[in-house]
Amino acid sequence: QVQLVESGGGLVQAGGSLRLSCAASRSIRSINVMGWHRQAPGKQRELVARITSGGSTYYADSVKGRFTISRDTAENTVYLQMNSLKPEDTGVYYCNALLSGFNYWGQGTQVTVSS
Repeated sequence: QVQLVESGGGLVQAGGSLRLSCAASRSIRSINVMGWHRQAPGKQRELVARITSGGSTYYADSVKGRFTISRDTAENTVYLQMNSLKPEDTGVYYCNALLSGFNYWGQGTQVTVSS
C-alpha cells in the first residue's frame, strides 16, 4: 500500500506557474508508475502526465511544453511543474500511483487559473 499527499495548489493568473508536490508514504523506487490527473468541473478525470520507475515520461497533448513531471527518490516525492498556465488548466489535481496492480490516489489539490 501507499498513501499519497498532494500540495502546492492555489489561485494563479493566466501565464503564471505553480509546482505541485505528491509525497508518498513509501519508497517511490518500487512504484511502477506515478502520475498526475486532473478533473475540471463537469468533466471526467484525465491524465496529465506520468513517470515510470525507469524515468520515462508521458504528457497529454494539452500540456506538452508547459508542464514537467519529475521525481525525487530521496524525498519519495513526485512533482508537477506547471508553467504558462491557462484558465482551462483549472481543476482538482490528483496524484496517482500504480503499485502491484493497484491504483492509489491522493485527496487532490485545487488549481484555479484566472483569466
